[in-house]
Amino acid sequence: MIGVGAIESFNKLSKIYDTYILSTAPWNNPTAWRDKLEWVKKYLSDVAHKRLIITHHKNLNKGDYLIDDRIKNGSGEFKGELILFGSEKFLDWHTICEYLIR
Repeated sequence: MIGVGAIESFNKLSKIYDTYILSTAPWNNPTAWRDKLEWVKKYLSDVAHKRLIITHHKNLNKGDYLIDDRIKNGSGEFKGELILFGSEKFLDWHTICEYLIR
């Protein structure tokens, strides 16, 4: 889901919302989980790494919104509003920020 404006959008939305990062990592890649954590530490705010949740069941997390680029790993069953990144309604990070920062 990382694309142009992703880091800037995360930082902007984090000033308004209580943001968490839900991600999935392959079970058969033992370094993928650590690699995701290291990426978050490098590119996002100092506290973001403590808000990283790696799960294959995103629907078990509670929240108002979930931004994801697909409906797998529980995203399609999320109880809040799924914002489908790359869809016709939410083409890019700019349109997502416009929608969430009203």
